[in-house]
Amino acid sequence: MAYSEIGIVLLLFLVGLELSPSRLWLLRRDIFLFGPLQVILCGLGMFAVVHFAMPSFSWEAALVLGLPLALSSTAQVLPLLQSRGRMKTDYGEKSFSILLFQDISIVPILTIVAALSRAPALEGAIEGWTLALHAVLAIVALVLAGRYLLSPLLRLVGKISERELFIVTGLFTVCVSAAVMQAIGVSPALGAFVAGVMLADSPYRHELEADIDPFRSILLGLFFLAVGMLLDVDVILAQPLFVASLALALVAVKITVIFALGRFFGLKSKQSIIMAMLLSQGGEFPLSCSQQRSRPC
Repeated sequence: MAYSEIGIVLLLFLVGLELSPSRLWLLRRDIFLFGPLQVILCGLGMFAVVHFAMPSFSWEAALVLGLPLALSSTAQVLPLLQSRGRMKTDYGEKSFSILLFQDISIVPILTIVAALSRAPALEGAIEGWTLALHAVLAIVALVLAGRYLLSPLLRLVGKISERELFIVTGLFTVCVSAAVMQAIGVSPALGAFVAGVMLADSPYRHELEADIDPFRSILLGLFFLAVGMLLDVDVILAQPLFVASLALALVAVKITVIFALGRFFGLKSKQSIIMAMLLSQGGEFPLSCSQQRSRPC
């Protein structure tokens, strides 16, 4: 699982390569308004479902379960939109905006999980507003590094014209940007995305994309294999109807909320239902979050 998550990091880097800072600025309304509403409303909806379905759970435990379930699968939705050429459609851009904000929202969600936990904090872990401040500083540092260090380096590699150097440089960029975010407890995919955006206007964008995409494909497939291996079949066999009901409730809540928000933000009914169905599943980041912060409430 640890190695296969690099596939998600590479995916977000490639998505960032397709979004110049100017285009990202045009999506600011969807990212910082549509995205928060989706996370909050879906999170509260799943909190209510968990609290009702499992009354023995404390409200803190129900909230800790509900909020991460508001997130959707970046690894599933973005490749689907890219392969069908739907990234630049209205619902494609709004779907991407929601997924991007979901990656950002991992910071406050982890803070809430830590605050509600009855177990002591992990030794050396950064919490609360300090984590948010460190995340902002890390993003600024990545932006400056991309502008003043990475761009000149790519020009140098371009003059040498060795493809292997492009591959090494691309992978090095992704790994360093992801490692910076990972070191402060933020989603590493967010760092890779920032690095991709900084290189979106680079004349070497297409070479980077062509060189990194094969690694992304292999590792993303490995990620889904690892997720499948985490499945506890005995739990499902012990309570098949209960598990199926909760899964259907998750899909129903997210479809209802996202469809309503899509209509509110001006999408047609058909576009809203497509977007709602795309984002109706649970995401991969809650799995990572639960493994990293497995402290009971």
